[in-house]
Amino acid sequence: MVRAGVVTHPSEWNFGGYNEIQKPRERYALIDYKRLMDLLHMSTIDELRSSHKKWVEEILKAKNYVREIKWTQSIAVGSKIFVEGIKEKLGIRAKGRKVKGSRDLYHLRESQAAYNSNFTSENSVLREKTPVFGTLIHKFQ
Repeated sequence: MVRAGVVTHPSEWNFGGYNEIQKPRERYALIDYKRLMDLLHMSTIDELRSSHKKWVEEILKAKNYVREIKWTQSIAVGSKIFVEGIKEKLGIRAKGRKVKGSRDLYHLRESQAAYNSNFTSENSVLREKTPVFGTLIHKFQ
C-alpha cells in the first residue's frame, strides 16, 4: 500500500505482513515463524524482526517500490515439493499452469499472454473502425 500511496510506511497498513513480523501474534498467527526463520537461516524471532525492519527501511529510503512478479502474480511460491503439491490439489484448475524456478524457490503461475486484438469474423463487430470501440481505445490510450 506504500507503492499505491495509501500509507507512507507498511506499519500503517493493518492488513499487511509488516506488523505480523514486527509484532508476532502468539495465537492465530498467519505466519509460520519457525519455518520462515529456517528458510532465512535465522535462529531467533528478534533476528527476524531486526533483519525484516532493516530490509523494509532500506527499500523505503531508496524509494525502490517495485512489484516483484513472483510474489504478486503467483498462485504459490515456495519449495518445489510445496508448489507441485498445490498444483496437484488444484487439479483441473491448474491446467496450463507451470511450476518454474530454481534452487529452493519455485512458483506456480500461468503464462502471461499479452492482450491483443483478435478480430476474427465472429468478432467483426468489435473492429477498430466501429465508432464505439474506436472511442474506447482513444479514451484509454
